[in-house]
Amino acid sequence: MEFAELREAIEKIEVVDSHAHNIVSLDSSFAFINSLSEASGDALSFAPHSLSFKRNLREIAQLYGTESSVDAVEQYRRLSGLQAISSKCFKAAGISAILIDDGLKLDNKHDIQWHKKFVPIVGRILRIESLAEEILNGEIPDGSTWTLDAFTETFLKSLRSVANDIFGLKSIAAYRSGLEINPHVTREDAEIGLSDVLRRGRPVRITNKSLIDHIFTHGLDVAQQFDLPLQIHTGFGDKDLDLRLSNPLHLRALLEDKRFSSCRIVLLHASYPFSKEASYLSSVYPQVYLDFGLAIPKLSVHGMITSVKELLELAPIKKVMFSTDAYATPETYYLGVKRARDVVFSVLRDSCIDHDLSVTEAIEASKDIFTRNAIHLYKINIGVEHLGLKASESPSCMPGTLIAEHRVSLVRLLWVDASGQHRCRVVPKKRFDNVVKQNGVGLTFACMAMSSAVDGPAEETNLTGTGEIRLMPDLSTRRDIPWKNQEEMVLADMHLKPGEAWEYCPREALRRVSNVLKDEFNLEMNAGFENEFYLLKKLERDGKEVWAPIDSKPYCSSSGFDAISTLFQEIVAALNTLNVAVEQLHAEAGKGQYEMALGHTACTYAADNLIFTRETVRAIANKHGLLATFVPKYDLDDIGSGSHVHLSLWQNGENVFIASDASSQHGMSKVGEEFMAGVLDHLPSILAFTAPLPNSYDRIQPNTWSGAYQCWGKENREAPIRTACPPGIPNGFVSNFEIKSFDGCANPHLGLAAIIAAGIDGLRRHLRLPQPIDANPATLEGKLPRLPTSLSESLEALQKDEVVKELIGEKLFVAITGVRKAEIEYYSKNKEAYKQLIHRY
Repeated sequence: MEFAELREAIEKIEVVDSHAHNIVSLDSSFAFINSLSEASGDALSFAPHSLSFKRNLREIAQLYGTESSVDAVEQYRRLSGLQAISSKCFKAAGISAILIDDGLKLDNKHDIQWHKKFVPIVGRILRIESLAEEILNGEIPDGSTWTLDAFTETFLKSLRSVANDIFGLKSIAAYRSGLEINPHVTREDAEIGLSDVLRRGRPVRITNKSLIDHIFTHGLDVAQQFDLPLQIHTGFGDKDLDLRLSNPLHLRALLEDKRFSSCRIVLLHASYPFSKEASYLSSVYPQVYLDFGLAIPKLSVHGMITSVKELLELAPIKKVMFSTDAYATPETYYLGVKRARDVVFSVLRDSCIDHDLSVTEAIEASKDIFTRNAIHLYKINIGVEHLGLKASESPSCMPGTLIAEHRVSLVRLLWVDASGQHRCRVVPKKRFDNVVKQNGVGLTFACMAMSSAVDGPAEETNLTGTGEIRLMPDLSTRRDIPWKNQEEMVLADMHLKPGEAWEYCPREALRRVSNVLKDEFNLEMNAGFENEFYLLKKLERDGKEVWAPIDSKPYCSSSGFDAISTLFQEIVAALNTLNVAVEQLHAEAGKGQYEMALGHTACTYAADNLIFTRETVRAIANKHGLLATFVPKYDLDDIGSGSHVHLSLWQNGENVFIASDASSQHGMSKVGEEFMAGVLDHLPSILAFTAPLPNSYDRIQPNTWSGAYQCWGKENREAPIRTACPPGIPNGFVSNFEIKSFDGCANPHLGLAAIIAAGIDGLRRHLRLPQPIDANPATLEGKLPRLPTSLSESLEALQKDEVVKELIGEKLFVAITGVRKAEIEYYSKNKEAYKQLIHRY
């Protein structure tokens, strides 16, 4: 039986290393030989005679092209330098992300930032015992002696202050007092433990079990509060560890404690030699995950294969993940990845031979083990370009659930139509798993021909109620619904039949245009959205239902935010669980208006995140008896709401929109200028995508910071396109540009697709920007062209735009123009109908 396909898939995966440590400088007292063995002192002299040492040394020598001896490898390291060998090792390993526990004490270790020279994403895992020791080694703020209350308060405050900047916590309790954690340790015992530790003098090393249990349980509290995984050292390690106490079965009391039932715990190092015990725990406790770093490559080949097989005997594949546990030298990273690929291939191949898995299932399992599981668990926001996955396998929203699988009863399939409305089909979970995952659900052709006013096909779209597509769930976007128990949601693609994309599918349109940008120019566009919306409350006036703003507080007022901070805490917490990064919140200038800025990411993920954000805001507002609306101009006498989008261009993991030197005229690169010039040139027709309703043009008016004239400016908020120089960017340089004429009724995938199409045209024709406008464009009446003042005008511009038509696709283009014509006709005849849009957007 041939397994070439499985081998090729495993070799191509860009892995996520979810547990490793800092690399040290070449002049560190840490000897290279120490990185090849867990032995130390006199025992290290026997290490070269172990199977793993001989194999690992030989593989390093092969990588460097030297003799297989410690002396030859060390000479190569000295002559090449740390930068060169690190580049070589990381490139050969194929690592896309590393999470570093920087609590390991190593002489002359490089900080986390240094490692970003070699890997696209590097994050931090915080070791809780190291933080506790750092606190106790310092002085108490008032100069007195540490008390348990003072220490605990400082410890918790320190943890919470960095919780949003780290990817997880870690405990080495196994090294200090063992894994029989007492989750109900008494205050008195913890106080005695603290006194015992302080009595031993400085530097403090915490070994008292009661104090460690106290630290551990409080660490769990913070992990649960901020939805952070907690890694726990289990199984073998250095000789100061009592192996008998590192058996993960000792954790049972902790795992049974209902206070921490939703805190995800990662058992490190395959728990070797207790791999079977770890597998059992992962199978019966939903919060237990497994990591097989250190066991690979420190065991013999037989030992490595056996330990991973034992992990998979009972543990769900979705809970098993890879790490290197690399430390001190870049070679440990290389060895960990290289050997893991071989071991995982061997294990999965045998599973296929034994008929536990098909080859297709084995390939999917390898992706889970090496990338997907860690990305989901640690919420790593990383683009598919680093993973070797398909575009539809969006890693920023990987499948997984904190709700026990048997409790989920309903699954929503979400899509956004040509008019920008969110729609969904709902199926029971059993049917979803048994049928819909593979075959989708049926949906009429008319689904992409509906306007904001009529749930039926618009004329001139070439789409009718005849014909059916398959609404196919993109399983990479499957998520628990934070505000609804027992429900999940998943974004859907439109296929003519499973595996064959429909030309009218908005998500496919964005992928298609993004691929042109990538293929022709090796560029990718990142996007980050700012969402403006109103919160309205229901009143009764003269016997009629009326929706009015919840307050009339001014722009950025503290009191305005205080009034609804509880609601926003719930919204942000929900978005965190959905892996949508929120960067900023504030009260806007309208009565009851607010803004929420999201983090930037690859444009396909940014569009998905925007959909999840709108769903979250509307649902949680509704839960609190409020109506959240993203309508561009819900009240013609108040400020409008936009969905401004910030855009940048990336190449090989670097932002190439920014100029490479100060000689650039506008602070942006040549490709950045050409791309943005294309967007500016096509802006009138782009509006038909980004401002899709007649109501959109009630918002785009002079002197409202919405951009009414066809121009651009540097930090000019009256220009529809402005370049931005955020903190951290040198003065005179720009990192991205913002489009203001994008609103909450736009389908984000279609809007971004139109923008990329325009940018491609700018790159193809090498367009140049006119001079920036540094004044209010309204004061230059007659000198600047006015952007379309109506949907009719933008539609007219779109119908003349052959570039956008070609890149979007003719059939989808016709459908969109048909829907826009229907919008124009309906609202021209029904002047008050816009008031009902608050219930649709």
